[in-house]
Amino acid sequence: MINFEYLENNLDQLRLNYLTAQPFPHLIIDDFCDEEKLNSAYKSIPELNNKSRDYAFANNKFEKSNYKELGPELAELHSELLSERFNKILSYITAKTIFVDPKNHGGGLHQGKKNSFLDMHLDFNYHPIQKNWYRELNLLLYLNKDWKPEYKGGLRIKDLRTNDETEIDVPFNRLIIQQCAPYSLHGYDMTNFPEGRYRTSIATYAYQVHERLIETPRTTDWFPSQDASFMKKQLAKHYNFLVQTKNKFFGSGTAKNQ
Repeated sequence: MINFEYLENNLDQLRLNYLTAQPFPHLIIDDFCDEEKLNSAYKSIPELNNKSRDYAFANNKFEKSNYKELGPELAELHSELLSERFNKILSYITAKTIFVDPKNHGGGLHQGKKNSFLDMHLDFNYHPIQKNWYRELNLLLYLNKDWKPEYKGGLRIKDLRTNDETEIDVPFNRLIIQQCAPYSLHGYDMTNFPEGRYRTSIATYAYQVHERLIETPRTTDWFPSQDASFMKKQLAKHYNFLVQTKNKFFGSGTAKNQ
């Protein structure tokens, strides 16, 4: 399903594009999957009803972690994303030894319904279970058929060091590989999709094993807009402490299979 031949024939250019991208390393790959198979996969996706755990920092965003059970094409995609062949490609592109999380903790199928948005944020850095796995990459495969810029919901990325920012279109069969770092903010503005259409993507995460932790482990750090409410800004300020306290007593959770 993944267009491995294209990736393997263009590794040097893909590496150059990733490492030199601004405002921080990222890569756009169009026609990432076989078009016919991805169309079949798209048709197997139902309307989701498991709301994300992003609380006040997202709206109308739904998730399904075990998306591979929806059909054979999505099962094939899932298997190929976890494959050693794909890990080698990612490691070459990034010039680091990295691998996709076999259990895709926190990832899966994401669906933004009417007026969906996701505030700018930094993702958790160290894996909640495998404590020395450092999150190096977000891999976001978009499934937005006939997407137009007026639908909004493009991926916004921003470098906290410089405040440089860009927005990337999110059409069908586009993979965006995005570096995860202490400065790599991302999110999307409120969508304007037609009735019955959803902002749809599959999120996968890749890691590097660290023999020594180089950062203090954190959960998600949220950066709501300047015009956000006082309460939302306060929640963002104390979010890590609140989540860590919750996890201490109740454990860490992700979207459940539906």
